[in-house]
Amino acid sequence: MLMSQIRNEDGSITVAIREEGEPGRAVRGARSAYALALEAANSGRTLADIVTARGVAGVVDLQAASAEGRFLPPITHPDPAHLHLTGTGLTHLGSAATRDAMHASAKDEADMTDSMKMFRMGLEGGKPKPGETGVQPEWFYKGNGLQLAAPGGDLVSPSFAADGGEEPEMAGIYVIAENGQPFRLGFAVANEFSDHVTERVNYLFLAHSKLRPASVGPEIRIGNAPSDIRGTSRILRNGAVLWEKPFLSGEANMSHSFANLEHHHFKYALFRTPGDVHVHMFGTATLSFGDGVRTQAGDLFEMEAEGFGLPLRNRLVVGAEQVVTVGVL
Repeated sequence: MLMSQIRNEDGSITVAIREEGEPGRAVRGARSAYALALEAANSGRTLADIVTARGVAGVVDLQAASAEGRFLPPITHPDPAHLHLTGTGLTHLGSAATRDAMHASAKDEADMTDSMKMFRMGLEGGKPKPGETGVQPEWFYKGNGLQLAAPGGDLVSPSFAADGGEEPEMAGIYVIAENGQPFRLGFAVANEFSDHVTERVNYLFLAHSKLRPASVGPEIRIGNAPSDIRGTSRILRNGAVLWEKPFLSGEANMSHSFANLEHHHFKYALFRTPGDVHVHMFGTATLSFGDGVRTQAGDLFEMEAEGFGLPLRNRLVVGAEQVVTVGVL
């Protein structure tokens, strides 16, 4: 089942569901995907059970909603400060080669870069046996719900950024029940937008390079993800394809299991605050930056994956320069 959110003229939200290849239908009486997910999490039922109990009220034209720019992120929170955007890197087979290309290449074990060391740790301990805890991954923070761009919306790169580059990834979508238990709704295509030039200066700048917006959706694939996910990432400039490449995800193409990555995120009590939403991005091995592409304002990022619904499209915009001074109380 695929789920999306569409903004109506009066400010209300239509929650649409569908199976792949079928038209969208509105979930009767649903205020938001967040409300449906919390109802499921707090009642011990599945999201599919909640949707079935409510029923559907009519057909939703998803293509028209996309053309009109009415898609919202597929999950939102009434208070954006309670939606967390986070991610993990060096999780995919081949991701170390991409990352290592941005840093010094290692000639032997003693000279191995931190990126390669982290990647090898994942290869050796990222898929633990049931009942065991695997190695913890690289982890980063991107921001809160204010940084979540809608599908079809702009990804705003700050004026001080050295780069605004795409990262096609799978994102896990989660809500925290009133008892502190995390629940996953499902997975969605994500653009984990980053500043790769800043990161390349020094690996310790990774935290700075990730403080950027991200976009997810338009649709969440409810339930578990396939073990082998195949998608395409492309950049269009002036209506023509500038760069295009397939990307792989899913545990068959990863050095970590989803369960291990989830454990090392939600092991922190901070991330089990009742009512919060988490959008956690699981990494990639495919970047246009690794192929020498330099993006520019106006470029259109487009990502899609088989079985995950409509493509995710966002335009690159450079924000206005701001001078921030701190007042004294």
